[in-house]
Amino acid sequence: MDILSKQDLMDLISQSGERCVSIYMPTHRVGNEVQQDPIRFRNLMNEARDHLVSTGVCGSDLCELLGPAEKLVSNGQFWQHQGAGLALFLAEDRLRYYRLPIGFEPFVLVADRYHIVPLLRALSENGKFYVLALSQEKISLYQCSAYSVAPIDLDQAPEGLGEALAYDDPEKQLQFHTSTRQSGGIGERPATFHGHGVGVDHQKVDILRYFRQVDQAVYSQLCEEHAPLVLAGVEYLLPIYREANTYPHLMDMGIEGSPETLGEGEMHRQARRIVTPVLDAEQREAIGRYQALAGTGDERTSSDPGKVVLAACRGRVEMLFVVVGDPLWGALDAGANAVEFHQEKHAGDHDLANDAAIHTLLNDGTVYALDPKEMPSRGTVAAVLRY
Repeated sequence: MDILSKQDLMDLISQSGERCVSIYMPTHRVGNEVQQDPIRFRNLMNEARDHLVSTGVCGSDLCELLGPAEKLVSNGQFWQHQGAGLALFLAEDRLRYYRLPIGFEPFVLVADRYHIVPLLRALSENGKFYVLALSQEKISLYQCSAYSVAPIDLDQAPEGLGEALAYDDPEKQLQFHTSTRQSGGIGERPATFHGHGVGVDHQKVDILRYFRQVDQAVYSQLCEEHAPLVLAGVEYLLPIYREANTYPHLMDMGIEGSPETLGEGEMHRQARRIVTPVLDAEQREAIGRYQALAGTGDERTSSDPGKVVLAACRGRVEMLFVVVGDPLWGALDAGANAVEFHQEKHAGDHDLANDAAIHTLLNDGTVYALDPKEMPSRGTVAAVLRY
């Protein structure tokens, strides 16, 4: 599966043009359904082709636009490595796709911007977080969602304690022996040191020096992130790393145990339990703020679709709440301050909820993609306005 980042999303919403093709579909990891996924994809591609032809795209222009995606139909490896849903985006000279752990309803749209609302749900449900697995022999960093784990290269981090101390003052005559397994193969015991005056305090100093090098690599990788970071490692290592840490979003609770023994799956399960209250808190706080303001009649809140869409286009939306899978088909004339909605999609219509989400993100607002029952008010969209 692929990792969808906020930067990926911003790259997608920055794309504009007359021929932006968005395709969403459910996919499968195992079973006979895997063999049916390419067929379903071809059907969706045909739908996109028909729409493009109806707007006058044909011949070499049509082949050039759709060709990169059509090659995926016969790519067996591609279909063997799917998540629960596929999101694919096409434009001239550009193909992007994301195999994600979130299932999507089949959907095709050709417009002047990509359709990104379902991706917002993927981001919010995934609730990105990180796990840093510590040992004296190896450091591993993982980017995680609610359903996936993906290793991240830490090129600047030392391979282990031995490498971190390799350039120490030679006068210390310090010989380092890497950590070894306890009898029975469970867990680690601390590495042993031999040299003048070496003891428990010296051992901690050396591990701290090692972890400071690791922290530099981690901070370099995550310095622009706000996602929680969870430590995993044998008990005595966790407080030493906390002393070295400079990443401001390190969780107080960690996962105790040897990462090798725990395995990626168990570390992910425990880390998800630790971060869930933090990841859910922001959305709960945003919904609570909307409801509190709306309860006092504050005009900075609105669930009127026309008002919300116009406000978003003018950069006035601070927080937008939008229902996934419920498009607001219509047309916007921002100059005339007019919005026209249609129950069914008409030629030239946009999903105005999608447009509102794009404009909100482009103007540094926050968008929450929700199920209908999670919305702070009735309707497809609601917003807290800046003014």
